[in-house]
Amino acid sequence: MKIAIIGIGSVGAAVATAVKNTGLAHEIVLYDRDNVRSRAAAEDLGHAAAFSFDVKITSVNNYRGIRGCEIVIIAAGANQKPGQTRTDLLDANASVISDIVPRVMANVDPKNVKLIIVTNPLDVMVMLAHRISHLPAARVIGTGTMLDSARLRTILSRQLSVSPQSINAYVLGEHGDSSMINWSSAAIGAISLDDFCRQTKTHLPKSTRATIEHRVQNAAYEIIRGRGATWDGIAGAVADLLRCIVNDERRIVTVSSMANVTRDGVAMSMPRIVGCDGVITTIIPKMDRTESAKLRRSARIIRHNFDCVSKR
Repeated sequence: MKIAIIGIGSVGAAVATAVKNTGLAHEIVLYDRDNVRSRAAAEDLGHAAAFSFDVKITSVNNYRGIRGCEIVIIAAGANQKPGQTRTDLLDANASVISDIVPRVMANVDPKNVKLIIVTNPLDVMVMLAHRISHLPAARVIGTGTMLDSARLRTILSRQLSVSPQSINAYVLGEHGDSSMINWSSAAIGAISLDDFCRQTKTHLPKSTRATIEHRVQNAAYEIIRGRGATWDGIAGAVADLLRCIVNDERRIVTVSSMANVTRDGVAMSMPRIVGCDGVITTIIPKMDRTESAKLRRSARIIRHNFDCVSKR
């Protein structure tokens, strides 16, 4: 499979490495406005490929070079800086997406291509890319809260002394400050989180859950404060999403999409079955009243931000 990555900054470069390490691409095409940077990244990654999978890695200086790509990953745009929220990037990155998507669509097959959006604020950028590309909603997919959900599972695994692979717990809504944890549907193995806590005599009171929610929502800020940016986690999420699509795994992941939208006509993260054709089905999990209210609030925030971009 031929895959293109647009934007080879710290995030795009990490995504390129993660994609190469899946072994699912026979060719990876790197494009960046800074052609020197993309050429250097292609050269460096090509050297690394000599130790693993035999992947052709090329740098291109115009969009014609992405012809034949079945998946295009858009990681271009400004990254969060210390003290910024994802929403602070709204205007700058809306301009980036508005410039990139038409150029991509002019050089790919609209009947087959799938767009994976990484640029923040993620949900608004998914909506914008969907509107501009005219692709079916199922094939415009944002990484959404895949990383947020992974952070949640990691924290819970340490709290409960159980592997994160045994935890089914999701962060839903915006990939941003209004995200919410769907505690009502959280499960460990074959039983609910509450039953697991009772059986293992583990205490997870509301105060602890509130702390966990705070840690999940602020994880990116902590990493940015200490490292300047986040890139490894999101690169891992992209690679996992790529596996779902290329291998037609039909796994449930919390991606952001306009497909099967049931609330307020926005792209936001819900549990979705993803396969070779993109989003197949959206799953509506069990929620209590508080969680439902939080999800509706998150949807309103995404809609407001999208409307602000649309009016400009």
